[in-house]
Amino acid sequence: MRMRCALIALLMGVANSAAAQVNPEDAIHYRQSQFSVILWNWMPLNGMVRGRIPFDAKEFAKRAERVASVAPQLLEGFPAGSDSGAETSAKKDIWADFADFTAKMKTFEQASAKLATTARAGDEAAIKAQFAVVGDACKACHDKYKAE
Repeated sequence: MRMRCALIALLMGVANSAAAQVNPEDAIHYRQSQFSVILWNWMPLNGMVRGRIPFDAKEFAKRAERVASVAPQLLEGFPAGSDSGAETSAKKDIWADFADFTAKMKTFEQASAKLATTARAGDEAAIKAQFAVVGDACKACHDKYKAE
């Protein structure tokens, strides 16, 4: 039993050490990729909400689910030290006030999850209202933490 506990502790230490040694360029690439996936799915949602493309409840739900599934992965792409390296539009303010940044990311995560749930229910008015909440969460973070 002691041997098993020691092995688990060793493996956890190795995993934590590996996470702490993330190459900044890799982290930047990771987060940019995640944001690209969100944008790829967000734009059709935006088009449906704004009436630029026909509203399709099934398609909306699928894309909202994708956004909600990526949202919890975003924060992982902002480890300490990834404020420079590859070209990034992330402001250094992220790391200066990481608690606020984390809170804003969690708000986006929760709002996205609620959008996916609302979309599955199919009520177009409720979907559009929650879409606006998610958009506000995006804007709150972008306004403070994303360079033009």
